Amino acid sequence: MDLANKSIGIALTGSFCTFDNVFQEVEHLLDKNANIYSIFSFNSQKINSRFGNASDFIDKMISLTGNSPIMTIEDAEPIGPKNYLDILAIIPCTGNTLAKLANGITDTPVLMAAKAHLRNGKPLVISVSTNDALSMNLKNIGTLLNSKNVYFIPFGQDNPMAKPNSMIAHTNLLIETLENALDGKQLQPIVRSPF
Repeated sequence: MDLANKSIGIALTGSFCTFDNVFQEVEHLLDKNANIYSIFSFNSQKINSRFGNASDFIDKMISLTGNSPIMTIEDAEPIGPKNYLDILAIIPCTGNTLAKLANGITDTPVLMAAKAHLRNGKPLVISVSTNDALSMNLKNIGTLLNSKNVYFIPFGQDNPMAKPNSMIAHTNLLIETLENALDGKQLQPIVRSPF
């Protein structure tokens, strides 16, 4: 499905090592004339890391999209009743967010956005980025794989020898995943070769 003029939510959680790739994909979406609305988890809007300052990431998103990000649970809740997103992607989606999403917990702006969006029966895309994908979070990935209107960007092990339980999404497949999800299809194969 063509992404031109689609309203796409981009929800960021605290896997800061992936943010450069996320912003690159946002630029690609804008090149396709998509409308981008960002949501920042509490951690992603407050924690400064070796990958950059939180305020710089927020400023960059505003500069790229022209839209103010959603930063509170209260501001995320209207995504449901206003029904203005065609699709929402949690990119990156940490293990913490995966676990809470799989168990119906909505204690961050990103999780509230996901809950509000899913109530409208529209697609939610997950971009896995967690060191425990093949251990404690595997059950949560399984739960979400079996959930209606939830789709995954294909993912693989990012460092099988040093971090054998870690998996990360192939973020360069975001656009293809979004296009398929809008047609009700999961991009295959879901699990791909290591990076």
